[in-house]
Amino acid sequence: MLRSRFVIPGSRTAHVAFTDRHGGYSSGDFASFNLARHVGDDDELVAANRAALAQVLGLSGERLAFVAQVHGTSVRTISDEAELRSGPIEADAQITNLTGIGLAIMVADCTPVMLADPEVGLIAAVHAGRQGMAAGVVPTTLAAMREAGADRIHAVIGPSVCPRCYEVSAELRAEVAAIEPTAASVSVSGTPALDVAGAVAEQLSRESVIIDQFSRTCTKESEDLFSYRRQSTTGRFAGIIWLQEEKTTTHP
Repeated sequence: MLRSRFVIPGSRTAHVAFTDRHGGYSSGDFASFNLARHVGDDDELVAANRAALAQVLGLSGERLAFVAQVHGTSVRTISDEAELRSGPIEADAQITNLTGIGLAIMVADCTPVMLADPEVGLIAAVHAGRQGMAAGVVPTTLAAMREAGADRIHAVIGPSVCPRCYEVSAELRAEVAAIEPTAASVSVSGTPALDVAGAVAEQLSRESVIIDQFSRTCTKESEDLFSYRRQSTTGRFAGIIWLQEEKTTTHP
């Protein structure tokens, strides 16, 4: 169920987790911890997987926020818990300053980016695929965070497809590289390829974001993760970030 967890300490600690594909209720191509409702899996099984994840993370109830991702740059801001009970919202990033709300981003090769300024008490989760990265979803989210008061932003970059495996046409590589030159790469077989995660890291560095973790795991190469490039009918794993208040101990 959980692949890895990280902590970004501050006045309000930011917790980050990435799931894998094990320990859930789904079967077949979605076996077994699929968190996506849009891929053809049984909705009741997906709901059970999401409920299990919320319970493990201590975010039970309606405190795990998903969005309908469309490879764009829209940023959803959650300022009230009542917003969690609204219908599906199209966005590729989420921001909140609320404690105990898990912001989830689903991926199966795209790059999940978790952002936090724990001193200010502000977090964001970003879905950065090829299209979103090129369109600027990462700098758009950072701008929204800074407008909300963030100053010293940390990032955790989760697993995604690596440039060894992300083969594209020469035309597509040139198109993306014209926007973000760092994305241009070469596959393991010497063909044109893209390095989306590397381009995301470059965008973060240009914005003076502190990169605390940068996963080296390739989704296509790892059987523990869902990968659209490895298997087009597949599930989605997730990156989640949430805030917790630091518990202070007083002595008489």
